[in-house]
Amino acid sequence: MKKIHKPSLGHSGRASLAFIGAMKLAQMAEMSEGEFENLLKKIEDNRFFQLLKASGAVNLAEFPNARYAAKKYAGYGLKMSAGDLPELADGKGDLVGLIQDIGQEKFETCFLKDAVMSDVERAEECDITVKDAARLRDFVNRAFIQAEFESATEAPASKVFSAVAGIELENGKPVLAFFHREIWKGRYKVDGEKLSEALKGLPASEQAAVEKLIRRMELADKRKSTLYRALEIVMERQADYLLTGEPVRRAPFPQKVLAAELEVHPSVLNRLISNKSIQLPWGTEAPMSVMLPSSKAINLERLYAIAIENSDMNDTELRAELKTRHGVELSRQSIVQYRKELSLSRNTSHTL
Repeated sequence: MKKIHKPSLGHSGRASLAFIGAMKLAQMAEMSEGEFENLLKKIEDNRFFQLLKASGAVNLAEFPNARYAAKKYAGYGLKMSAGDLPELADGKGDLVGLIQDIGQEKFETCFLKDAVMSDVERAEECDITVKDAARLRDFVNRAFIQAEFESATEAPASKVFSAVAGIELENGKPVLAFFHREIWKGRYKVDGEKLSEALKGLPASEQAAVEKLIRRMELADKRKSTLYRALEIVMERQADYLLTGEPVRRAPFPQKVLAAELEVHPSVLNRLISNKSIQLPWGTEAPMSVMLPSSKAINLERLYAIAIENSDMNDTELRAELKTRHGVELSRQSIVQYRKELSLSRNTSHTL
């Protein structure tokens, strides 16, 4: 394999490259799920990606326990009775028979999870014709696309959020189901030895193009794995809230704490979640930031709930009740300030 001449980099040069990489990751992090999906399509349509994939130098490894959801209607999975999908209306049609013959496990593996399989590979694995494999693949794609566009809001919100996933409860635990199957079908894995073999004989300019593509894939993977892990951590940390639906059951969990756990710069995390939303178990779609409240935000909510329930309580009693219910001990000055911020009238029958 021809070697590409690269000038040596000093400390400042390496720092500059690291900064540029961080900036590119931040820009990618801020993309909506739709924009990011288009980016991945461009990567996978690239002729060098196709070359690497054919040689086995690049493949996709599934995210563990990843599952998928159709957004905007109750339940997860495919909407079998969709009006624009007559093949499965009321559970009738030859595609139903095909799916039943294939079996649920194999159908999910070949058509819902491994979206990079060819129709020929799906046909061989499922013991069906290539034509039927193409029909099933087309149906799955249309089902997911339709789910994204049905029930559109009549007026745009002041800020547009990109829905990432839904959270449902299973056996008393919250679990994730992603809306954009093409994004979450897996992570790119590069086989170094096969990559070197695939690059043999390529001119230096094309080797450089492959290296650029690989770096782009690495950034895309970083974006995917960071958001995936962030959702897992948040879901675990806020399990009480997700199980009960009570906002005061949220645990204080500032963004900077999550960034530290993920080992990413806080600015990258901020850009990653600033325009992302999730569907909560009771059907409400909420910004991800709802799951990352500060201690002050939580205590304001708790104090407000107590004050509304007990309008006759003075500051001393509110302070004591907050400690009894939630184990939080605020200063007298904080209680006074929180009352002011919440526009709660003060009971002056007792003083602090």
